[in-house]
Amino acid sequence: MKLLFVGTNPENTGAASHFVALVQAMAEAGHEVSAVVHPDSLIWQGLAQSRVRLYKAKFRNVLDLRGYAAVFKAARDLKPDWLVGNFGKEYWPLILAGRLLRVPVALFRHRTPAMKPVSAYLIPRLAQRFLAVSQHARQAYLDRGTPGHLVRVLYNPVNLELCRFDPQQRSEILRSLGVDEDAIVLGYTGRMHHGKGIFPLFDAVTAAMSEQPRLHCLWLGDGPDAPTLRDRAAAHPTASRHHFPGWIHDVHPYYSAFSMLAFPSIATETFGRVSVEAQAAGVPVLGSDIGGIPETLDAGVSGLLLPPGDVTAWREAILKLCDPALRRSMGAAAQDYVRQHFSTPVIAEEFQRILSED
Repeated sequence: MKLLFVGTNPENTGAASHFVALVQAMAEAGHEVSAVVHPDSLIWQGLAQSRVRLYKAKFRNVLDLRGYAAVFKAARDLKPDWLVGNFGKEYWPLILAGRLLRVPVALFRHRTPAMKPVSAYLIPRLAQRFLAVSQHARQAYLDRGTPGHLVRVLYNPVNLELCRFDPQQRSEILRSLGVDEDAIVLGYTGRMHHGKGIFPLFDAVTAAMSEQPRLHCLWLGDGPDAPTLRDRAAAHPTASRHHFPGWIHDVHPYYSAFSMLAFPSIATETFGRVSVEAQAAGVPVLGSDIGGIPETLDAGVSGLLLPPGDVTAWREAILKLCDPALRRSMGAAAQDYVRQHFSTPVIAEEFQRILSED
């Protein structure tokens, strides 16, 4: 199958990570893949060393002729069986290009907020495939009136090699933070704002620290509430056990340093890629029972689902996972779970099946 992916969004987002992983998955599965991408973007950097042919472009809006020119050039070279898009601003350009090229279009939707009424009605009907990245997201689209037969689900693929546990990386990261090798490290990675549940998590982990002296918390990321969180940590008696490296471009090595991952959102999440990546590294996950997060783990087996914002429940769960035997069993189950449900070969095969349906 010949696939032309178009993703000219320059921002560093979960949708960009999904785009890179899916492009690589389809190329590794033996499909002929090209991509039209923004030259100064995470996507370009992620695909630069791959076997995928890249074309530089960006769509500013639906009337941006330079974007169309790049798509038509790539289509002339590849003669694709499908055009694949990942970002809202490219939905209409790809639908128009698909009509002109007589090539079917597959579009991914990563967000649950409603599109404008005309787009919400027409885009799932005009695209030959309209895909949600979780059952939670699919249900949100159905609740707004999109017919169920128009919305398929394809989860984010995860490259298991990128997430592989590396004991040397663990040692180096802990040493750089001044943390002992035998520390129990709860990790958080993502944007730091109140909707992500960082403040209830802080209260829960500091309460757990009073009972478990080896417990540390590693906060990766940045955001509007990061200064407040750092100030609260600095003023707390456990200040030396909270670590803030800031924004990390490539978080994959840090999974090796985590003993457990916290995904504490109190606002709904469409999916939760970080949960899947951590489990791929053998790290059990504590996740909020909200939105698409429950779809990312095997509750009670590869991690624990908890009430969003419930400090007491989170404290107890953190202490429960301070048991090394439980962490080992959950970590092993987590790797198996990801391999069966989210690995690149599994997702590539499922995407091919979806595209091949009549």
